[in-house]
Amino acid sequence: MDGIPETSQRRGDVEADSRRAKGRDRPIINHQSTMINSNGFTLIELLVVIAIIALLLAIFVPVMRTARERGQRAVCLSNLRQLTMAWIAYADEHDGRLVSGCAFGSRRYGSRWLKGWAGHAFQYPASRAALQENPDKGALWPYLQNIEVYHCPRGAGTFWASYAILSGANGELIEGTYVPVTNEVEASPAGIRVGKTVLRLTRLTDIVSPGASGRAVFVDRRNLLCDFTVDYLNPHWWLSSPPPIHHAEGVTLSMADGHAEYWRWKGRETTTMPRIPNADGIDQLVEPEPGAEWRRVQTEDGLYDLQKLQRATWGRMGYSAQWTP
Repeated sequence: MDGIPETSQRRGDVEADSRRAKGRDRPIINHQSTMINSNGFTLIELLVVIAIIALLLAIFVPVMRTARERGQRAVCLSNLRQLTMAWIAYADEHDGRLVSGCAFGSRRYGSRWLKGWAGHAFQYPASRAALQENPDKGALWPYLQNIEVYHCPRGAGTFWASYAILSGANGELIEGTYVPVTNEVEASPAGIRVGKTVLRLTRLTDIVSPGASGRAVFVDRRNLLCDFTVDYLNPHWWLSSPPPIHHAEGVTLSMADGHAEYWRWKGRETTTMPRIPNADGIDQLVEPEPGAEWRRVQTEDGLYDLQKLQRATWGRMGYSAQWTP
């Protein structure tokens, strides 16, 4: 440019470039914004995080619930094994005679009485201390003096006994399974024998066919009501003894050889039968009609479940296996 020395022109260009560079580095907003937080989440990011947490909960909560149930089931199976070993020990010390299947009080046969296996101490105790102080803990207490073993972790109440002896193991007298007492010598009516199978067990020596691994003794019914009634002559459930379902829609029970099993019911009918608590808060099946004491199965899968329990209780069924709903 005419009249301006070359050196001054170059110096001016450098200063202009420097000012432009500084202008580019200067923020448009030169004060702290109250509207923008560079360290926070955007709404979309927050929604994504919430969705991920919900997905993880949906995956892990059922898994944790299943793991908890399996742990409680393992404890229950251990309790059943210990109770059955006490049941065997009692018989060994009483000339092979089985303890009364009725849990509470005593049951009279002729002029003789059989003491209940659990005793009134386990019937709705107010506290652990009250249970511990009550001397009426039943005939099996000398063989198993551990309060926790009488109660399933998934059972009702805190210290109530939640196990019951099935009617086929010297329990409730069920039509077609026993010989009426004709004298006052026998403490309990003997079971009818069909071939090698004794229906109602009163002695260890009665267990022949099926063997001890196939005859059920204790069942976890969640809340104790004397014994667990299973019919022999008919394909129905007693209203007072609905199929237990609190172990993942299945049942835990023990066999006469001392081992315990978990059965998951096959039939939807078995797990969805309508129930209602009685005056004591114990579940029972809803009457299909006024005055009824039992509920007949309606489906093949439901029949399968019932017959499996009937065979384990009595060694066989008292009606044709060809019967269909």
